[in-house]
Amino acid sequence: MYKIGFNTLVWSAVVSDDQFPLLDKLKAIGYDGVECFIGAPGDDAYSRFGQHARSIGLETTAVFVVDPAQNPTSPDASTRAKALDRIKWGIDRAHDIGSTILCGPFHSAHGYFTRQAPQEQEYQHCAEVLHQAGEHAASAGITLALEALNRFECYLCNTMDQLSHLLTLANHPNVRAMYDTHHSNIEEKKAGEAIDRIAPFLAHVHISENDRGTPGEGHVHWDETFSSLARINYSGWLTIEAFSRNDPDFANAINVWREYSAPWEMAEKGLAFIKAKCQQHQL
Repeated sequence: MYKIGFNTLVWSAVVSDDQFPLLDKLKAIGYDGVECFIGAPGDDAYSRFGQHARSIGLETTAVFVVDPAQNPTSPDASTRAKALDRIKWGIDRAHDIGSTILCGPFHSAHGYFTRQAPQEQEYQHCAEVLHQAGEHAASAGITLALEALNRFECYLCNTMDQLSHLLTLANHPNVRAMYDTHHSNIEEKKAGEAIDRIAPFLAHVHISENDRGTPGEGHVHWDETFSSLARINYSGWLTIEAFSRNDPDFANAINVWREYSAPWEMAEKGLAFIKAKCQQHQL
């Protein structure tokens, strides 16, 4: 049975006690879980976030990125070692909030480009880091769900085909995949074919409209997406990831320059939309 989550990045990239009222309202309107960004220092904040979520009956998932100083694809061994340390730190913080999923594009540095197509050696380097990270994740009871991003944010993994190649090389049961409808809408020829390709690895799904606003109000191929997820018997999270300029530092970092929809409109209409599509396609 699927579960529906909502990502707090629409309000802030910083996990803090100030988000507790947001969690309370997400629970009240019917969400099964909440997803937060693992990034800011302050280990205690993650533990308190998780404790509050559990106290009101919300499950948790987490999303995470790395920067060029911690790039798993780097030709420099010391940089790759820093990448592994950083991913382990992210796993530990995900454990602190009680999550069993740590998703995101931490196969490579976000927004970093070499001005050439991905090289096989980069996949090899990354796979070695991810395999070791998978060992740490397994000890924490966490699945790493790697995300393919669009060409404007990443060059290593833009498609499910590239992501599948990387995960095959990583060869670890705790190193799996996430499918994001926003990125797929840009990069994939057919949503159904992309979902079929990643099905053996699929552990998490982000529901995100083409403009990052309210799901169902844009042109993502939603019927193809939900029918394909039903066909492969997907039973994991369907988590809305939408953005705003509420956190200017985060918005500027990901090139969000305007408002798309009001956050609670995204949450309330998005929840109803997902439930309707799941019922329609018998997911």
